[in-house]
Amino acid sequence: MVISNKSEYALLALLELATCYASGESLQIREIAVLQDIPNRYLEQLLATLRRQGLIKSIRGAKGGYVLARDPRTITVLDAFNCMEGADVPVSTCEPNVNTVESEVIQEVWQEARQAANAVLQKYTLQDLCERRAIRKHKELMYYI
Repeated sequence: MVISNKSEYALLALLELATCYASGESLQIREIAVLQDIPNRYLEQLLATLRRQGLIKSIRGAKGGYVLARDPRTITVLDAFNCMEGADVPVSTCEPNVNTVESEVIQEVWQEARQAANAVLQKYTLQDLCERRAIRKHKELMYYI
């Protein structure tokens, strides 16, 4: 399983939106782009995909922007990954030759690896990432004092 820039940037954007969820505040594309150093145009495309898949909502108007469509405790890293990459991303780029026992055995291992990776991604929510981020930022702050 390869984590693309697309998925990485989408998670960074979702993390920023999750941070604002409790306050109900929306974030504009340019704000997210600056906070996470993501190109504006690319971020627009990613947010459009996340909106179409129902993970975020857009708010129109002068104070508009983007917000999470649901509580960050209910959105998993796997949800974001599947939204950006599709649920059926192959683990191996090789075309399996199912005619041999060896190929079948190898494909079983790839399938098991995919299931294990999915289990880990399903385990973490956006809220979990926000909490980890807060802990790390707090530790960084303590080093500078």
